[in-house]
Amino acid sequence: MATRPRNMLALVFGNLLLLLLCLVVLYPVLWVVTMALSGSEAMHMSALPLPETFSLKLFGDVIMATDSEGHMLFFRQLLNSTVVSLSSTIIGLALASSAAYAFSRFTFPGKEGGMRALMVTQMFPGVVMSIPLYILLDKAHLLDTLTGLVLVYSTTSVPFSVWMLKGYFDTIPRDLEEAAFVDGASRWTTFFRIILPLSRPAIVVTALFSFMTAWNEFILAATFLGKETLFTLPVQLQRYVGQYSAQWGSFAAMAILVSLPVMALFFVLQKHLVGGLTSGGVKG
Repeated sequence: MATRPRNMLALVFGNLLLLLLCLVVLYPVLWVVTMALSGSEAMHMSALPLPETFSLKLFGDVIMATDSEGHMLFFRQLLNSTVVSLSSTIIGLALASSAAYAFSRFTFPGKEGGMRALMVTQMFPGVVMSIPLYILLDKAHLLDTLTGLVLVYSTTSVPFSVWMLKGYFDTIPRDLEEAAFVDGASRWTTFFRIILPLSRPAIVVTALFSFMTAWNEFILAATFLGKETLFTLPVQLQRYVGQYSAQWGSFAAMAILVSLPVMALFFVLQKHLVGGLTSGGVKG
């Protein structure tokens, strides 16, 4: 009987600790929401991040902002971010899934070295590649175009995607493929009809991370794009904080609008995230 009060005490203490950690994590988010709903560009510092006034004016200003020629920017930049993120995710997954399958199932010279080389590429930040990528896009006449940005994002996402998918492909029994071969299926048939459907959780997780990376990336987009109508949302978000002035209210409102699509994706795909993040780490 003495263990029951002790277990109850441990449960209450654990829940209180989790609640405290949640408050610590959410405190900066509450500050952003407070500034966005304040209706003012000034930053008001207080211990309790609750808005004194409730206004959606800043959200309206951000959404209805126009350039010098009168073009509405937000919806154009939202479309740019969506097209670039979706296109780079699809292209990157198409390249990475076939490469990961080859690394998982085939034996060929340079296999181990190739995997290590892919890992090494992840050690360097994107800013290191900005100069050579700028030169390549300039030679290909793809500077200041969404096509060039899609090519950059899709290729730079391949190493991470290959590592994620290969780990999951390794958990799928080879017996399933061998049985399909006996029935007359080709390698491509087994790949598209057996391996990819069984790897749906890993594909969803990899696609989500690739999409988030492209959606949130700022440095390369700001380097390769020069027209406001071609900006992605993170580039426009940075414009609210300048060297001599800062529109903190508009910055907060824009930050919330930029975050909403990713939050919605997490909510919709949360079931696949758990399976994809856990299954790929164990080899069968």
